[in-house]
Amino acid sequence: MRSASCVLLLGSCILLGLPGVQSQCPSPCHCHGDLQHVICDGVGLKKIPQVSEATRLLNLQRNNLGTVPSMAFSESKGLVSLHMQHCQIREIESQAFKGLKKLVYLYLSNNKISTIKSGAFEDLNMLTYLYLEGNQLSELTKGLFSPMINLFVLQLNNNRLRELQPGTFAGAKDLRWLHMSGNELTTLHPGSLDEVENLAILHLDRNRLSAYPSAAMSKLRVVEELTLGKNPMRTIPDNAFQSFGRYMEKLHLDDMGLEKLSADAFNGVTALKFLYLDNNNLKSLPSTMQLNVDTNMTLFNNPWTCSCQLAPLRKWMDSRQNETDAICESPPPQKGIQIRKSTAFKRCKSEKNNKGKKTKKSRTGRRQ
Repeated sequence: MRSASCVLLLGSCILLGLPGVQSQCPSPCHCHGDLQHVICDGVGLKKIPQVSEATRLLNLQRNNLGTVPSMAFSESKGLVSLHMQHCQIREIESQAFKGLKKLVYLYLSNNKISTIKSGAFEDLNMLTYLYLEGNQLSELTKGLFSPMINLFVLQLNNNRLRELQPGTFAGAKDLRWLHMSGNELTTLHPGSLDEVENLAILHLDRNRLSAYPSAAMSKLRVVEELTLGKNPMRTIPDNAFQSFGRYMEKLHLDDMGLEKLSADAFNGVTALKFLYLDNNNLKSLPSTMQLNVDTNMTLFNNPWTCSCQLAPLRKWMDSRQNETDAICESPPPQKGIQIRKSTAFKRCKSEKNNKGKKTKKSRTGRRQ
């Protein structure tokens, strides 16, 4: 395509062909605002077009690009937002985005990306939002995100990631939202989240984690929302959330086959507003667990044992106006009865009172 510059001659503007300045809208795209927005959505492109340095938004969605080659945007240095969803991309080469020092938004969702070569994200110092969900990534090269010192949101949902290694997120120290739902994660190695200790939202649901990754999570400080649902975990260990417990407001532990919450699993958890425990194999809750009146819990589809150990849960239910759907599985006389309506807890108060009287009497006897 021709390059052009404007020269005033007798009151009119004449276009002169000069190298390095893209003046025309690439065919068959549509352009708006003096080439600031270039829209090439679903126009049959097989290679990335060159656009003006004045272009701020480039929309390449729904084309058949295959690969993002090195220096693909060398003449597009003004880009702030780049859309490449549904482009059949399989590979991103090293230095693919070199020169895009102003880029803030990068959308690479719903492609077939299995390879991102080292150095692919060089120069993306201003990138804040990176969307890579719906691809075929099975591993992340150490230091891949290191140029992204301003990265805030990273979407990696629905890929094929199997593990996280230390150094994966090196450099991305300001990352706040990390979404890794729907992968094949079995292991989060110790140190793999150390560089992103300021995470506020961490989604790990729909993976294959059979044990809670305590060591990997121990450096996290301010997690507000954690999703672990649909991982095959049987237990949650002591102090699992302690490092960020005073900030955590939402915790998803649903559909996991959970059988036990350790006695001190919720140590340090003080701000919880939403706790999802439905569709598990829980029979009771830890007696040390603090149940705030303001906390909303889902408890249905668990085989609850309606005994005095569950009395704190019944007391919590009685303190709330909203009815919580939870049904006794045992003992047999209580099976099928809602916990809130169960009579199994009536004797708990009398047992507690009788125990207190016995203790008082024995102490009185010793004084005599």
